[in-house]
Amino acid sequence: MEGPREKILLFDSGVGGLTVYRELAKARPQADYVYVADDSGFPYGWLDERVLVARVVALMGELIDAHRPDLIVIPCNTASTIALPDLRGKFTVPFVGTVPAIKPACAASVTRRVSVFGTEATVAREYTRALIRDYAQGCKVKLVGSRHLATYVEAELGGAPASDAQILAEMAPCFEEDGARTDTVVLACTHYPLLLDRLRRLSPWEVNFVDPAPAIARRVVDLLGPAAAAGKGSARGFFTSGRAPQAVLARFGISVLAPATAAG
Repeated sequence: MEGPREKILLFDSGVGGLTVYRELAKARPQADYVYVADDSGFPYGWLDERVLVARVVALMGELIDAHRPDLIVIPCNTASTIALPDLRGKFTVPFVGTVPAIKPACAASVTRRVSVFGTEATVAREYTRALIRDYAQGCKVKLVGSRHLATYVEAELGGAPASDAQILAEMAPCFEEDGARTDTVVLACTHYPLLLDRLRRLSPWEVNFVDPAPAIARRVVDLLGPAAAAGKGSARGFFTSGRAPQAVLARFGISVLAPATAAG
C-alpha cells in the first residue's frame, strides 16, 4: 500500500533556493514541496547575526506549525552558517543546510587555485575559514565576498538585469594568476547559479563553477530513504512580503501559495 507523500520545506531569503529546489524536484519528484522566501528580510548578509537568528528561528516555528514538514532544507549559505545550530537545537525536524563546497572544489582543482565566491557574510564566517583549513588539500583558496550579486540576481529574475560591467566588478577578484590560474570557483551563494551562463561568458578564462545544489539533493534523498509514494508531488511557494514573483515561480513549476494559507 502506498504511503503518504513526504513534505519538504525549503527556506531561503529570496529566489536563490530555486536552484536547490530544481535539483530536489528531479531527485525526489514524489514529494510535496513548500518553498518559502523571506524576502522581507533580504539580503540576510546585511542583518546583525543576533537579529538574523531571532528572525529565522521565529519564522521557522510558524512554518513548522503551519506545514508540518518531514524535512527542512535551508538553501542559503548565510542562514545555514549563522542560524542552523539554533534551529537544530530548538526543533526536532531534520534540517539540511548549505555550506560552501570547498572540499570537492579543492579535490577537483588541477592548478590548486580555488576561489570561494559568496556574500560578504558567508566569506567572513569562521565556519568558512574552518572548512578551508580542513579541506584545502594544499590548494591556495581565496575568499571573495560580493555585496551586490545576490541583489542583481533578484533584479534579473524580476526583469531588470544588471549590466555586464556590474556583474564583472563583483566576480573579477575570483580570477587570479599567481604562477597558476584559478581553475575552480565555488558558488557559495545559491543565488549565483541562476546567473551561471553570464558568469561563464564574462569569465576571463574558463573555470569550473561548483554549484552545491546537486550535493544537497543527494543528501536529502539519503536522509529520507526510499520514497513511500509514487507519481509526482505538488510544489507551492510564497514570499513573506506577499509579493511572490508568480512568473519566476511558474518557470520552476511552483504555484503561489495564498498568504492566508501560508500563515496557517
